[in-house]
Amino acid sequence: MTMMTQLARGAVAGAAGTTALNAVTFLDMAVRGRPASTTPEQTVDRGLALVGATLPGDEQQRGARRSGLGSLLGSVAGVSAGVVIAAVRGSMSPSGKAGTFGTALTVAMLAGNGPMTILGVTSPAQWTARDWAADVVPHLAYALAATCALELSRR
Repeated sequence: MTMMTQLARGAVAGAAGTTALNAVTFLDMAVRGRPASTTPEQTVDRGLALVGATLPGDEQQRGARRSGLGSLLGSVAGVSAGVVIAAVRGSMSPSGKAGTFGTALTVAMLAGNGPMTILGVTSPAQWTARDWAADVVPHLAYALAATCALELSRR
């Protein structure tokens, strides 16, 4: 398999994982009646401040742009994580490929939480058990869907 094919399969796996993560997150919001997280928008604000940029428009337009960019960054992180997972999986020995799920979970958690942690939007060290569960469960869904998509694309 060529490197480009492997990376394309990773992007598809990342898209499948992102869809699963979003579905589990939205289901959690519906079941618990909780609002959407504001961390994606806060990440956009911190990133813009870091580079000295602002969003154009009035407050309503800036809010819509912030929300859209936050969601877009999540999708980009999810698809990119899939590419990384496929690259790592491609470098594993056949016996090591059984660890793809663990790799997928680790990469997804880092891609999802790393930028927000680095920018000071969140601090996993201060999360409660409930916070961890609310974060880990959707990432488990991501890892399962991405791993299955990679396996299916191999056949």
